[in-house]
Order: sequence, then structure tokens, then C-alpha cells
Amino acid sequence: MEHELAMTIEQLDDRTLIAQSQNGDKRAFGLLVKRYMQRAYYSALGLVGSHDGALDLSQEAFIRAYRALNNFDPDKRFFTWYYHILRNLCFNFLRDRAKHARTFSEVGTSRIALVGDGTEASDNVEREELRKAVWNALEDLRDQEREIIILKDFQELSYKEIAEVLACPIGTVMSRLFNARKALKAKLEKYL
Repeated sequence: MEHELAMTIEQLDDRTLIAQSQNGDKRAFGLLVKRYMQRAYYSALGLVGSHDGALDLSQEAFIRAYRALNNFDPDKRFFTWYYHILRNLCFNFLRDRAKHARTFSEVGTSRIALVGDGTEASDNVEREELRKAVWNALEDLRDQEREIIILKDFQELSYKEIAEVLACPIGTVMSRLFNARKALKAKLEKYL
């Protein structure tokens, strides 16, 4: 019985952590950050293509979310709400990209897992060339196309979750994803 009463704050759901954060508990918000920081980083990295930019933007988005936490609608999911903040920061960053961002091909590590564990040098070279080609093709997509591919294929969100994040119908998500994948395929045809 004591074990049940001794629920740690780490086991609390988002709604409870948000309520505690709104009442001034910074530790509760810190746990929300810890829970979503990796997902936030990869979302930002997929949008801006810069490791440093993704770190800075995801942290800045958490700061802004904390400051605006009293405006949070408890009927929404935290990450969906947070993602809108992050997305706006990323798109603002992209507008000023020439000064700040590196290209996707310069990102040191890739979230894309390519087929095989081959240790032969030629296999490694081919995988590296394909990885660079994919990042370059992603970079060449329009922001909206890149974003929907990142949400579906990198973040592995469902159509329903993407619809919530982008505030659009599921049919629109499916259409945008189809068109984005078609555009990506066209850019990769010379490599396939």
C-alpha cells in the first residue's frame, strides 16, 4: 500500500505535471522537458538541418512554453501544443538560414537507418552517399513537404497525431504526405 502511495513525480501523466507546473513547480516542468526533449530535438533537426540550431530552438521552445503555460488548454496534448511553438521558431530560423544554419548534408549523424550492417568499405561508401543524397533531397523540399515527412517517417506520428499537430483534417495530412513523398522520390531518382 505504501508503494502505491509513493508514486514518484516521474510516473505522473502530462496533465498532472502541467497542473503542478502551473502552480509553480519547476521540477514538474523539468520532467516534461526531460520526457520530450529528444523528440523535440529530432523534430527541430528535421526542420532546420542544423544540430546546433535544433538544440537551441528546442530549448528556446521549452522556455517559451513554460512562460505561456497558463495559456495551455488541458484538453490538448502537451507535445502538440509545444510543437506549434517549436515549429514557429524553426520556420523563423529558416527564414534567416543563410546566416545561421548548416545544410542537411553537413549534419554529423543521421537519424536515417539504412539497410544492412555490411562492413565492407564499398558498402559503407554507398550507404554514406545515399545518406547524403537523402539529406540533400530533404533539404531541397519545400518546408511544408519536409515537415510532414519528418513528422510521419522520422517522428513516427500517426495520421491523427499529425492532423492535431498541423491543425488540419486527416485527409489533408494524407494528401500532403503523398505529395511530399512523391517530390522526395523525384529528387532521389538519380540515386535509386
